[in-house]
Amino acid sequence: MCSRFSHGRHSGYDLRWWMERQGRYVGSGVQLPQIYRRLSALVERGLVEFDIDPREGRPDAKVYRMTAAGHAELLAWARSPFKPAPRPMDRDFKLRFLFAGQLGRDIAIDILRTELAYRLEHDNLSPIATGQSFHDPQIPELNSDWASEVHLMAHEHGYASTAGHIAWLRITLARLEAEHPDRPPVRTTTAAATPTSNDSEEDETTHL
Repeated sequence: MCSRFSHGRHSGYDLRWWMERQGRYVGSGVQLPQIYRRLSALVERGLVEFDIDPREGRPDAKVYRMTAAGHAELLAWARSPFKPAPRPMDRDFKLRFLFAGQLGRDIAIDILRTELAYRLEHDNLSPIATGQSFHDPQIPELNSDWASEVHLMAHEHGYASTAGHIAWLRITLARLEAEHPDRPPVRTTTAAATPTSNDSEEDETTHL
C-alpha cells in the first residue's frame, strides 16, 4: 500500500485534486499548509519519505510515500481498539471508519459495532430536554423565555442528528454483517425512551 502526494499536477496525487474530489459530506476540510506541516513531521519520524520530481520552468515537486515503518504504523492504528467519544457525531469516528475501514471489512464492522453499542447505551434518549433552564446573563435586551426556546431547539437538533446517526449505524452494520455471515451479529439493547434523574451529562472532549 503506497500513498503518493505531490506539489505538482501530474506526479502522484495532486493535493488540491485529492482534497477537492471528496463528496459533499466526506472531506478533509484542511488547508494545504496544514498538510505540508504534517508531512514534514511524518518525514522526521521516518513514517513518510519523498523524492524530488524536477519540473522544467517550474519549482521542483516533492512526491511523498509511506515507508515500511509508516505502513506498519497505519495498520497498527487501524487495528487498535476504537474508543467512542462522549459526544455523538465526533469526527474521530468518521476518520476511523473512513480510513481504517478501507483496510478490511472486519475492521469496519468492529468500528461500527463499538460505536453503535456506545450510542445505544449513552445517547438513545428522549428528545425532551430536561433540566436545561436558561440563566439570564444580565443582557437587558435578552428575553429569557425566547433564549430558553432557542436552547431547546438546539437540543432537538442534536437529538435528531444523533438519532439519524444511530439509524445509519444500524443499517450499515446490518448490511456488512449480511455480506459477512461468518461473523455473529451484534447484540444490542435499546435504552429507555425517557432519561432518568441518574442520567449523567455528556463529558467535554478534546479533539485533535
